[in-house]
Amino acid sequence: MSRAVHVRAFFDYNPEHDSLLPCPEVGLAFKKGDILCVVDRDDQNWWQAYVLNRDGPTGLIPSAELEERRRAFVPKENIYTRQTVACGLIQSKRRRHERYQTRKNYVFDRSDIVIYEEVQEMPPFQRKTLVLLGAQGVGRRILKNKLIDSDYRRFGTAVAHTSRRPREGEENGLDYYFALRPEMEDDIRQNRFLEYGEYADNLYGTTYDAIRAVNRSGKMCVLDINPQSLKLLRNSEFLPLVVFIKAPELESLRMIHEAAKAAGETEKQVTDQDLQKTVDESARLERAHNHLFDVVIVNSNLEETFLQLQQAIEDMASKRQWVPVDWVYDSPLINPTTSC
Repeated sequence: MSRAVHVRAFFDYNPEHDSLLPCPEVGLAFKKGDILCVVDRDDQNWWQAYVLNRDGPTGLIPSAELEERRRAFVPKENIYTRQTVACGLIQSKRRRHERYQTRKNYVFDRSDIVIYEEVQEMPPFQRKTLVLLGAQGVGRRILKNKLIDSDYRRFGTAVAHTSRRPREGEENGLDYYFALRPEMEDDIRQNRFLEYGEYADNLYGTTYDAIRAVNRSGKMCVLDINPQSLKLLRNSEFLPLVVFIKAPELESLRMIHEAAKAAGETEKQVTDQDLQKTVDESARLERAHNHLFDVVIVNSNLEETFLQLQQAIEDMASKRQWVPVDWVYDSPLINPTTSC
């Protein structure tokens, strides 16, 4: 029998709406973000599991393979291979070997379709990086600067690289790391940049080493990056706490920008059209990437959002937390103790 594992679900499931499950009463309903204890994965299409910390019996959930094939529009008649299903009983003609045993990838998917992620419960520990995700104009940069200003000894940020020439008063290593364009292009080819881009014919970017330098100084590195870059940072070396700053309703967002301008925190002029784009982009980002979020904060008020952000950081140091299992295997953290 396959070993029991904990997984975080990245989708909602209701067996009453599953046409592939002949007997809905044997299915297990769950919500996105629930921690499931999977006690049997020997069947190709259906796993047996229960929702952690919720009273109720063990039930059937779609296997990662079945759910991937369903989402990839594989014909239903091809999903039921080498098995028959009866109410309350699954009979397989042969025992399947365990899948998803690759050392570096414990997310139960073989493509961009995210189904389940194997996790372990850990005692409280502090994350090494803080990643603020959100739409442009939602206030991430203000929150980032406000957090660093609140405690320079605890928080820092990675100094970016650029190929442009220094301006008067700018200091190398403080404002930017100034480099020649061929040097930056070579570093990009060597995959030394977490992310990079070009503006006004100059390259800008953040290197992994710049993040490591902040961590080596004993500080939490605060970053505002895009979700695609987060996928490269979400590992046992950088241990990110991912906070999604969600846009509020349009009127609240307008008031936030007016308050930020009055406080001298921004000089940017925005229109209602700009603000509506922020609201729409925020909704799109949440739909596409919410499986990566540890915390979601609606930025209806900058001061309240800042307090919630501080509390989320403190919670990591005081509460048990579920993390991707490869963080446990690859990082010298406290050993997990939870089992099904």
